[in-house]
Amino acid sequence: MELVRQPVFLLLMTGSLLFEIFLAVPYYFAFGDEPKLVENSALAVMFLTGLFGAVLSASSSLAREIRTGTALAVLSKPVGRTRFLLAKYAGLSAALTLLAYVNLTGVLLASWMSFDAYGKTDLLALVILGVAVVVSYLFGAFSNFFLRRNFVSDTVLALIFMVTLAAFVIFQFTIQKVTAGVMAQVDWRLLPAGILILFALWMLAALATACSTRMDVIPTLAICTAFFLLGLMSDYFFGRRAESGSWWASTLYTLVPNWQIFWLADALETGRSTFQWEYVGKAFVYMAGYAGAALAVGAALFEERELS
Repeated sequence: MELVRQPVFLLLMTGSLLFEIFLAVPYYFAFGDEPKLVENSALAVMFLTGLFGAVLSASSSLAREIRTGTALAVLSKPVGRTRFLLAKYAGLSAALTLLAYVNLTGVLLASWMSFDAYGKTDLLALVILGVAVVVSYLFGAFSNFFLRRNFVSDTVLALIFMVTLAAFVIFQFTIQKVTAGVMAQVDWRLLPAGILILFALWMLAALATACSTRMDVIPTLAICTAFFLLGLMSDYFFGRRAESGSWWASTLYTLVPNWQIFWLADALETGRSTFQWEYVGKAFVYMAGYAGAALAVGAALFEERELS
């Protein structure tokens, strides 16, 4: 709840959702590949939003408490440092799950609203989703003014409910022509793709939590961004050399997270959909191992951290 009450969390959730929907609005003239372009772009927005959400939330949750002395007050009770760190990571993962859920709903809506050169913008779906967002903010304002509740957290919870309701109404009760004689449909193959991105965000959260034990927001963001960019190119830089027997490349290939494991967009374009759920299970094992290793390093750094 502490992370959900951060205004930046609400801004990230609302901004990423609206931008994903905006990607399905204009005409692209991509010679029949407009839906693929929209889906890939929406998944990329979901990934990058989670990166910033993980770093900012970890820094505000852990680094700020260390800096202000709140962590010292908690650890003066019979609470171990490792338990404190794991609890912070669990809260961060839960908040990122809520953010990823709203973003994944936006990705599915974007796949429904995408059209080729012969289709048109789904104005009815835009109106329904816009009303859902406005109602969420009005509910947050009402509860804050009349009930003296926190505006941000109530708006986030209302946004989750209203976006889910809007998606259900759009999928069940609206009709959209993508092209002549072809009706819109949801690309449900995006569901395992979104779950894989959530796994990647949990890994990023573990890295950000480990960095936040010793660093503030900007250094944590720089390190996580470096790991993110290097991990996108790890197959090219280290994978080939590791296969040829290079020990240093094999070591770096193991230490640097390979984000391509969590990116299914290329497989979706080629139509490979039979292996996805089995692949999701294997990716979960990889995520659990890497996140556990990152948290173990973070726990070791946190044990030696002077909090006074």
